[in-house]
Amino acid sequence: MAQAESIVFITGGVRSGKSSFAERLTADIWRQSNAGQLHYIAAMQASDAEMKKRILKHQEGRSQSGLEWITWEKPVSIGELADSFQEQDVVLLDCLTTWLNNELFFEKSEWQEEFFLAHLFEEMWNGIRLIAQRARTLVIVSNEVLHEPIASNELVFQYSRLLGKLHQQIVVSASKAFLVESGTPVEMKGVGK
Repeated sequence: MAQAESIVFITGGVRSGKSSFAERLTADIWRQSNAGQLHYIAAMQASDAEMKKRILKHQEGRSQSGLEWITWEKPVSIGELADSFQEQDVVLLDCLTTWLNNELFFEKSEWQEEFFLAHLFEEMWNGIRLIAQRARTLVIVSNEVLHEPIASNELVFQYSRLLGKLHQQIVVSASKAFLVESGTPVEMKGVGK
């Protein structure tokens, strides 16, 4: 079983620099362990030209890092990867908001059902928990979308509600949590906090 410091949470606005920070932090954690593999779980799907550019940028960044990232492209059911990780592995999941979006739209007609939303929360949280238990550290990136007024759109409301619930559960269980603003990480939970 992994150490107590098995979840690190990183959030911030869109294009805030959180993914770059997460990659550097994940690599630093991996270097400190001097063992295990370095993994990247990519939840993003290339649905349009902009997404393709973003995916390519992330891939190039990892390639240029000189590190041997093992990349898993998994837009849904990420918890199924848990058995792929070993005790000394360090895993970066980028990103929770994309993963949630994928899960909601995978079952397009069920997002209005409270049972479906409760089941989805449990499935996603259990997947996170299982990966964190298997690996030395799981670093999770997420977008901070909850500062904006919630539209009257019911789907946006349910998405925001579920994301907020996941954020809270993850941060309670995390050893460290960071908010990245304008490329600057601020430690919100961790040593000395």
